[in-house]
Order: sequence, then C-alpha cells, then structure tokens
Amino acid sequence: MRFRSAPAFAGLAAIALAATACGGDTGDGGETTAQGELVVWTDPERADAVQAAAEQFSEANGINVSVDSVAFEDMQGDVLNAHQAGNAPDIFIGAHDWTGNLVRNGAVQPIELPQDRAALLDETSLEAMSFDGQLFGVPYTQENLFLLRNTALAPDAPQTFEDMVEVGSQLKEDGEVSEVLSMAVGQEGDPYRMNTLFTSAGGYLFGQDDTGTWDPSDLGVGTDESIEAMEQIAEYGEAGEGVIRRSITIQNYASLFFDEEAAFLVAGPWDLAGADESGIDYAISPVPGFTDGGPAQPYIGYQGFFVTEGSANSALAEEFVTTLVTDTDFILGLYEVDPRVPVQTDALESVSTDDPNVAAISEAGAEGMPMPSIPEMGETWQPLGVAQAEIIGGGDVREAMEAAAQTISEQIGE
Repeated sequence: MRFRSAPAFAGLAAIALAATACGGDTGDGGETTAQGELVVWTDPERADAVQAAAEQFSEANGINVSVDSVAFEDMQGDVLNAHQAGNAPDIFIGAHDWTGNLVRNGAVQPIELPQDRAALLDETSLEAMSFDGQLFGVPYTQENLFLLRNTALAPDAPQTFEDMVEVGSQLKEDGEVSEVLSMAVGQEGDPYRMNTLFTSAGGYLFGQDDTGTWDPSDLGVGTDESIEAMEQIAEYGEAGEGVIRRSITIQNYASLFFDEEAAFLVAGPWDLAGADESGIDYAISPVPGFTDGGPAQPYIGYQGFFVTEGSANSALAEEFVTTLVTDTDFILGLYEVDPRVPVQTDALESVSTDDPNVAAISEAGAEGMPMPSIPEMGETWQPLGVAQAEIIGGGDVREAMEAAAQTISEQIGE
C-alpha cells in the first residue's frame, strides 16, 4: 500500500497557494471548478458535519471548499457518470466494496497516506479500501451485522445457532413469540445476511490468493463445500424446522422484533434507533455459528473518502482526506449525525466510553470479513440470493447452487 511518512500538513499552504495561482476553467465544457477550489460530494445526512470541517479547512488554507449532497445509493453511479462527463467532484464519500469498480473505470486515484496517519486507523479497514496493493480511499467507519436479543425473553446470549433455535423454539411453543428468529430472506434472498450462516457452515463466495486478494477465478458458489453449507442451512428452512423463512423480508424483519414477535434479530446499526424507540430491553452479541462449524462471519462494510482521478486539485484533495478523515474531532462530528463505528482508534475509544453498543457491535464483527471489493462482486448478489431463497423454500440445493454458479460465471466471464 502507498503510505508515506511526511507530516500531514507539510507544504499544505504552499499547495493551496500554487493551486490558487493556477486558477482557471477546467476546459472540459462541463461544470467548471476553479483551481484552488474543492468540490466534495456527501450524502445529505452527513453534509452538515462535512460542511463544518470544510469551512475550517477553507479558512485555514485560503481556498473554497464546496459541499454538495447526493443520495448515498446514487453516489457511485453519479460519480462514474460525472467522471465520464468531465465534471466529477474532487472528493466523495463511498463504500469500500465500490473500490474495484471505481478503479476499473479509472474514476479514483491512489492515495498516499502518511504513516503517522495510517497508524491511527484499523489496519483491516485500510486493506479493505485497497486494490492491487494500492490505497484508494481513506476509511472512517465500519458496519457489520450482529444479533439483537430481547433480554426479557432470552436473558443469555446463545453460544451456537442450535442454542438460539432451542430457546426461540421454546418461546414459540409457549406462545411468547410467533417467530423463532427474525432474519430477512424474502423471495429473492439476502446473501448479505445469509453470509453469517453460509460461512459458519463452510461455504464461500470467492477464494483468496496468497496475498489475501480476492480471486474471481475461484468461485465457490457451486463447490461441494458451499452446497453442503446450504444443505445444513436448509435444515432450518421452510421444509425443515421453519426457523428461516421467505415471509420474513427486509420490510418486516425489524418490526417482528420491535413488536416482540421474535426474541432474536439478525440486525445492523441502522436498527438500533427503532429498538430504542420500541422500549425493549435488548443486548448485542455476535451472530452465533453452528455447533460443528466455524464462526459466523458477517460482512464488514467500510465507508471512507475517495479522491477522483483527474481532479485539477488532486494534491489539495489528497491533503483534505488524509488530514481530516483521520482527525478525531472530524470523525466525532460525523458520528454525532451518523453513529457508525469509527475505525480511527481515538474516536472509537471516545464513543465506546459513552455508548456501550459501539464496543458490542465492534466485538460482534471480530470474526467478520470485509465484503469483497472486486468488480465481480456485483454480479453475485442476484443469482446467489435467488438460489438461497429457493433453497429456503425447499428447493433442490445442488441444482439451485450450481445454476447460480453458472449464471455468475457467465456474467463475470470466467
């Protein structure tokens, strides 16, 4: 990865002055960005926090920093379109699993992060936002799934999936709940959530080479290991014990827990506000794996800031992300408006002191895996989800998984 040891703000004023002195039009016929000006795209929820930091940066360095709001779900596509049109922002916020696609499209540039700044961040987060050994984004937060438990119904955290099923089944038999477990599946499946059990049972999506880089040529979906994993999961599907069901969807999975119709919820940080509003006494613990399997491995998603390739102000943009996105105060400002687990160690320690949920979520992700950031990842969701939903509904496991593997292979050209 490209790290360097120069001081964070070394030469920043000189860079700003040089950029300002070279002011002018981009010359691309699209929206113009004057030299010495930075344009930052962020989602509306975090815009105010980014704006406050941008104003301080602007004042300190005599440059203008413009912060524009773009819906996060539209960000990657809008950046790629704007880059092609020649009017992309200098900096934008995004998810680590976009990295491979952004690099493939030539939309982002490598970032040289000072060693002293890199040391402030979780090492795995830096690896997640790297591609082919180069860092392309500076991470600031992570998110992962965990088990949310109604402590009035289930006082103790289950150590295995089977333990959880036993407790939930007894509660259902006693009429305390209507569902043993609330985990979203739906008619099209949910590989993001299913990965916790899929990995515990021995399944895998892509292999990794000796350097830990994801290998799209090693597709695990149709392998015997993954088929056996889904056979084990199928035992708890609709044709088995009925614990995992397609009628539990992204629309109703959380409300089942909030309404005390389920004692256990496979949840994410985005569910905590609803849990608090429900008034339920709850606790956070890792999603439990199978007794005879490995640990459940939730996907870990990282978010951070990227610098656009071809920016007229790339030196300033790089200084902006390498200094601010590793700054404790900036991260805490973002946390106030969007409480995600920070990857900056000082910020993590600060928020963990005030909110025990943060430490619990982080612990629940200890066995997790960064979501693969290779471009081919995007081709897996729909075929694998459909196959897993079919299996949960009682379909033939090998037939469904081999069909999914064939579709994915054709789409990624393997």
